[in-house]
Amino acid sequence: MNFSLRRWRRARILRRAPLDDTTWRQTLARYRFLIGLSNTERERLRELVTVFLHDKQIHGAAGLELDEPMRMALAVQACILLLYLSDDWYDGWVEVIVYPDEFMPEVEWEDEFGVVHVGREIRSGEAWLRGPVILSWADIGEDFADGVNVAIHEFAHKLDMLNGAADGYPPLHAGMDRTVWMTAFSRGYEDFCHSVDAGVRTTIDPYAAESAGEFFAVLSEAFIERPEIVRASYPAIYEQLRQFYRQDPYARHAAAGLLERA
Repeated sequence: MNFSLRRWRRARILRRAPLDDTTWRQTLARYRFLIGLSNTERERLRELVTVFLHDKQIHGAAGLELDEPMRMALAVQACILLLYLSDDWYDGWVEVIVYPDEFMPEVEWEDEFGVVHVGREIRSGEAWLRGPVILSWADIGEDFADGVNVAIHEFAHKLDMLNGAADGYPPLHAGMDRTVWMTAFSRGYEDFCHSVDAGVRTTIDPYAAESAGEFFAVLSEAFIERPEIVRASYPAIYEQLRQFYRQDPYARHAAAGLLERA
C-alpha cells in the first residue's frame, strides 16, 4: 500500500472508530509502564491502538469472552512497541487468539539423536510466522510490573519475524549498524547463558537463555517494563533497543519517578 493511500485509510479509521474515552483512561491507568508517557505519546499510542483494534481479529478461545476493556488492554501492550515506529510493522497477519489461562498446543521437537517427537507443552503465549499471536489472559490481563510481560514478548517476536525466523535479528533502521547490533546481542546472550548455566540468579527472566530469539523478546519486554534492569545489566543492548524502538523508557521512567534499583 503506498504512503498516501495508507495515510488516507488511517485517518478514515481514526475518524470512524474512535475509542471510548472512559475505557481509554482506565487502560492508561492499568499498566505502570504507561505512566510516564507525555501527552503527545499518549495520543500517538491511542491512534496506534485504534488502528490495531480495527485491523486485527481478536478472538477468545475455550469459552473466554472478550469485552472492550480486555481488547484495549491487549492492544495497548501490543502497540507500546510501535510508539515511535508505525502500524505497518504489524502488517502480514491479522489474528490474535486469547485463552483464559495457559494452553497446551501440540509441538514437535528433535532430540540429540535426530529423532522427532510430538507432544503437548504448557504455554502462556505463542507467535506464529505469518500467523496468529496466541496469548493467555491470565498472564496479560494484570500489570505485574516485574519486567515479564507475555504480550509484549510475543509481539516483539512478530517484529523479529519480519526478517523471517525469530532469531533475534529484526530489520534495522537506516543508520543502525548490523555489526554493532550482532556484537552487542551475541556477547550479551553468551554472558547470560553462562550465568544461567552456572546457577546465578539473574534479574532478567532465565527463559531468555532458550535461544537468541527468546533473548531478544525477553530483553524487549524488560526494556519496556523495567528498563533500569536492561540498562544496568547490558548497556550496549539497551542502546541498540533504544535505537530500534526509537524510544527511551529509562529516561521516561526516571522523569516519572518510576525507577527501581536494578
